[in-house]
This record gives sequence, structure tokens and C-alpha cells, in this order.
Amino acid sequence: MSKEVLRMDGITKIYSNGFTANHDVNLVLHEGEILALVGENGAGKTTLMKILFGMESHQGGHIEVNGTTVKINSPLDAIALGIGMVHQHFMQVPSATVAENVTLGIEPRQGSVYDKKEAIKRTQELSDRYQLMVKATDRINDLSVAQRQKVEILKALARNCRILILDEPTAVLTPQETEELFVQLKNLKESGISIIFISHKLHEVMQLSDNIVVLRAGKVTGTLVTKDVNPAQISRLMVGRDVVMSIEKDDPKPEDTILQVRNLVYYNDENVKVVDNVSFGIRKGEVVGIAGVEGNGQNEIAELITGLVKADSGEIILNGKSTAGLEIRDIRDLGLAYISEDRMRYGVAANLSIRENIMADRLDRKEFRTGFLYNSKKINSHVDSLIREFEIACDDQTQPVRMLSGGNIQKVVVAREFSSGANLIVANQPTRGIDVGTSELIRKTLVRKSRNKEASTLLVSSDLNEILEVSDRLLVMKNGQIVAQFAKAQAVDEFELGEYMLGIKRMTAEEMGDLL
Repeated sequence: MSKEVLRMDGITKIYSNGFTANHDVNLVLHEGEILALVGENGAGKTTLMKILFGMESHQGGHIEVNGTTVKINSPLDAIALGIGMVHQHFMQVPSATVAENVTLGIEPRQGSVYDKKEAIKRTQELSDRYQLMVKATDRINDLSVAQRQKVEILKALARNCRILILDEPTAVLTPQETEELFVQLKNLKESGISIIFISHKLHEVMQLSDNIVVLRAGKVTGTLVTKDVNPAQISRLMVGRDVVMSIEKDDPKPEDTILQVRNLVYYNDENVKVVDNVSFGIRKGEVVGIAGVEGNGQNEIAELITGLVKADSGEIILNGKSTAGLEIRDIRDLGLAYISEDRMRYGVAANLSIRENIMADRLDRKEFRTGFLYNSKKINSHVDSLIREFEIACDDQTQPVRMLSGGNIQKVVVAREFSSGANLIVANQPTRGIDVGTSELIRKTLVRKSRNKEASTLLVSSDLNEILEVSDRLLVMKNGQIVAQFAKAQAVDEFELGEYMLGIKRMTAEEMGDLL
């Protein structure tokens, strides 16, 4: 058995509102080990790692690093102990070079002057030593998401990191980029660096990790040897029940066109053309997926259709009517529902109750009124039925949304949008950052609604398993254009899809055929 480098014993974290995020959590990490930390959203994974990195305090338990009990009151304390953390949202200066970002705060100097050559030399040596393949003189602005993630790893290594925490590192990577990252993480492991890998992607956990710690509701439900278990067993420990990892569905029987996008063009605030002459359609009874590396126009497509931003040219026709010049509420009234990528910004009013968030788009309906007054009995019954149907874990319908876990906040959004009566659902990253149980519910509901002809779906997702499993027809975007179409999503695998996403392959117009 290799040397123990980290022990977290009996860690308990209770917030001021009484919520227990971690309860008596134990975790042990050895030198040169990759330990996966898994659990539903709200299970306490990120809180536990924030405690380790000095971003959160804790009320119970203790932490040992290399056999010595330590107090970690800030990230500076953690860094001094050789602990580094790569967050989901990178902390970088986009206009600066890789070397300038990596050495920020630990700048080499000649006297009082910043030694640029030495910064480049140190950064490049680190990149080469660990085969991260990042050029020290490149600017962050010019790098891909995968390369920017490697810069975050370099920042940790430059500060003598021996314990590296990675929070959902593959969330926006293609299969090729994920494979490359895994090779590099294994190189780090071989050099003696220990890694804690937080992920919702159980097939990646199985591929990369040596051992697994499972959290549910703030408690450890299993400490496992990866080679001795399978994804279904891990899911059961995460959720407390069996989770169906694949969706069985009949072939779609699409009917009339519900959405028609014609020659859509959109320039962003920097006057960059991020949607470049895009045309496609969606028919009643189908799920159309859009895949692409983040930043290639798919998010903007969703925002253009929903009216969050306005097109520079082109046309969007929903249920036979142009959306040009319409406000967001008018577009919703045409039959649109929207699950936003940013649920806290566009999906909910965090300080309002579950009841107020669910009823926000339907209080003017006759069924919820008695004359000029609201019918509280019908409103309460409607909200309670949705809480039960979508399994929203809460005290009651008056609870403020901000008090819920991320997965349950998403359930509030989904409950409202799926019950809105719309016949087109635009689902933009609907399961990002949420647990497998909630993901299963959302995916199955999207498929059920399409098969029952209740609502068609435009699905934008960076989770390739999800987009291949849920979609009937699949589009791929690169540099603001549609570069591939698959009439049956199941006809392509992740690696071939990744080749189109990275621009290695591109279909001709003849190969793509009718984008309807």
C-alpha cells in the first residue's frame, strides 16, 4: 500500500440555516492514487472539497496531510500544504499569456522587474515534463476549453501541488479531449501526484479511478475499489435505488413542422459572427439534438429561438408564425417552453417560493381564478401535484427556491416548463451539474412527451451520452455552422461525433440532406 497523503475524518459541515451538507464524512487518499468522488447534486461533494481547499469552514472532524493534523483556513493554507483545485469555471486572465497566468502571484523577478523569460521557461518546462502540450507563450483568448483546463492544472503544479482536486473536468470536453486529459492525469499519477476526481459520468469514473467514495445526502454510502464494482452498483449507492442507465424508445413518427429556422445570422457583442447562416427544422413528435464543443453557436441558437437575443438576419417560424419583433412572453404564447443553461439567471427567481416560480407563467389562466381573485385551492393543488410528479425534495411549496439543492432547483424549472402546455421545448444543457436520478427523470420525460406528440424538443447538450441517447435526429455545430446531420442519432458513436465537433470531419450539403 502506498503512502497515505490525506485523511479527512468525521468532517461535518452545518450551515447557519441548519442544513447539514456533510455529516461525519471520512475520506483517505494515497500517493499516486486517483480517487473518484461521486454523488447526486447536493450530496456534499463540492462542499467537502471546498473544506479541503480552505474555501469553507467545518464544525466537526479533522484533516491530516502527510500524517500531520492541519488547519486549512484559506486557499493559501491549502496551496502551502501542496493542495490544488481546478474549478469548473476557470480563473484566468484571458488577455494574458499562459506563462503570465501560471506565474501570477509567484512571478519570477530580476530585482524588482518581472522576468518574462524565466516565467516562460518555468511554464514550458512544467508543460513538457507532464506532457500537457500547452505552449507557454500562447494567449488564453486563443486556447480551446481543453487547453485552458490544462493551464489550470499547470497553475496548481507551479505551486508544488501534490494533491490535485478536479471538479467535473470533462463536462465540456469531446471524447478525444477527454481521452487526452486522462492520459495526462495518469502521467501525473505516475509521478506521485494524488488526484481527487469529481464527476457525474460513471463510465469515466470506471475508466480513470482506482477507488471511489460515494456520497448521498452528505453521508458516505460506500468506499469502493473501482475494479470490483459496476456503474449500476455505484448509481444505487448514489440515489438509493436502481437507475436505468439507458432509455428504450420506439422510432419517432414525426408529423408537421413545428419550428423552422431559416438562414439565421447572429453577431455577438464583440461583433463576431457566432451563428452563420443556420437553417433547420423540427417536426411534431421528434427530439432534435445539437452537439458541439462549447462556444460554437449552439447556445446562441437556443437564445435566438427563445427571444433572449435578436437575430441580425434570418427568420424563425414557430407554429406557423414568425417570431420577429416579438417579446419573450409573446414567443412563449406561441407554444414555446425553455429550460435555460443558466437556471439561476433565467430559470427561477431564487428568493421566491416554489409555488411562485411554478405559477409564474400561468396565474392569468381562468382555471386558477374565481372572477378577479386567485383560486388558492386550485393553485395549491396544482403545485403540490407537480412537486409529487417531479419528485421535488422540499419542506413544502412555500419554501424559497434558493434553499433547494441544484438538482431540485432544476426540477422546479422542469416542472413548470413541462407542464406549460407548450408544444416545443428548447432544452439547453438540461442535466448539466445535476445528479443521475434527476437526469434520468428529465431525459425520460423528454422522450415520453415527443412519443406522445405532446411536445417536440430541441436539445442542446455537451453530454454526448445524453444527446446520443435522447435525440432522434442529430445536428453538429462548428464555428457557428451546421457541419453534420445524422437522421438517426444512434447511427454515430461518440468518437466519430467528436471528429465533427473538432472540425476533423465535415459533411457536404448532399451528405447532410434535408435539414428538416
